[in-house]
Amino acid sequence: MAKKLAINGGAPLRTKLFPAYNTIGEEEKKAVIQVLDTGNLSQYLGAWTHDFYGGPTVRAFEESWSSTFNVKNAISVNSNTSGLFTAIGAIGIQPGDEVIVTPYSMSASAVAPLVYGGVPVFADIHSDTFCLDPKSIEKKITERTKAIMVVHLFGHPADMDEILTIAKKHDLYVIEDCAQAPMGKYKGNYVGTLGDIGVFSLNYHKHIHTGEGGVMITNNDELADRCQMIRNHAENIVAPKAIKNLVNLIGYNYRMTEIECAIGIAQLKKLPSLLQQRLDNVAFFNEKLSAFPAFELLPELANDSVHTYYVYPIKFHQEIAGVHRNKFVEALQAELPSAYLRETAPLIGKGYVKPLYLLPIFQQKAAWAYHSSFYKGTVDYTEGICPVVEKMHNEVLFTHEYMRPGMSQEDMMDVVNAFEKIFENINELK
Repeated sequence: MAKKLAINGGAPLRTKLFPAYNTIGEEEKKAVIQVLDTGNLSQYLGAWTHDFYGGPTVRAFEESWSSTFNVKNAISVNSNTSGLFTAIGAIGIQPGDEVIVTPYSMSASAVAPLVYGGVPVFADIHSDTFCLDPKSIEKKITERTKAIMVVHLFGHPADMDEILTIAKKHDLYVIEDCAQAPMGKYKGNYVGTLGDIGVFSLNYHKHIHTGEGGVMITNNDELADRCQMIRNHAENIVAPKAIKNLVNLIGYNYRMTEIECAIGIAQLKKLPSLLQQRLDNVAFFNEKLSAFPAFELLPELANDSVHTYYVYPIKFHQEIAGVHRNKFVEALQAELPSAYLRETAPLIGKGYVKPLYLLPIFQQKAAWAYHSSFYKGTVDYTEGICPVVEKMHNEVLFTHEYMRPGMSQEDMMDVVNAFEKIFENINELK
């Protein structure tokens, strides 16, 4: 009998590429031209002058961001990674300190403490949210712990009430990595405003973007000041500003340009609409995919919380499907193409990233922080230290991006039909 599944030589359900995710339009073009016409592409000076805080477009962008998120201070930086490094510096992490981090994120979320000689300590994730599990956090705290780096993974808000309670109990800073969660909410409050510092990404594949870029937010004026100094050559500023606490105030050049910020102002205006389109598409998939018993979808959030769905996560139950998740995802990838501008990158993935503690940098402890005479602890990065994340990554979780704005209902039905086709012919995979 001829095989029907594309992975076995059958015809794929769809060959036409899906629409590109492109948020750039005439508004951004007009904004860029206006900046170009001034000839002023950056106005920063790494000295204590009026221009220490950048040019008019940088400041306008930061004001727009702080107004949108109802927060006192917004500090633009050239990437979310730079923002995380800056935040770690601003809160005063020093050699010998430990920072609780998640094993399931982009690597910068865990590497950031190493920049200042701090040691990352991995806590496990919660199987329902994929964010840090407060119970695991509590177990990993020592007298050396100084901060918790929270990541709102995939746009799902972490359990901030419990995390903030732990932080208050142990006198810890909380940094929120909101790279995948712009306009996400936890019990009515924007993520990024709940801890001490929130950091957002404007990288090209995020909800909105400026090519590269990032924004930090905080209601703490002292932390905002320290972030601004680290962003822009702090060592030149501390004397004229009469700064007494010089810890970590060696500055970098983490600055955004006037052009990027002009794009950012236009993009920020689009964010509510783009997020709503995602949520509408997610509702469509939730209705259709709930018909498949082998799938466990995320429950709807309550208490005025908002998931921003950077990707659409699904928990796969092998015991119901009768095949391993990896085989199922490979079959799905064979049935569906990627998208324009993403031709070489599939929009379906097994798990997310390998648990970060398994990366060579951590396995070999290849950073001076581990070997500093200031560090009096021991840290374990062996396989098995975070069993939930390993199970999710290796066996259970898969994600897709077919809920992105720009997808028509016909496009999304092709995705649903691909799922249906595989389940109808699941014996081909056994």
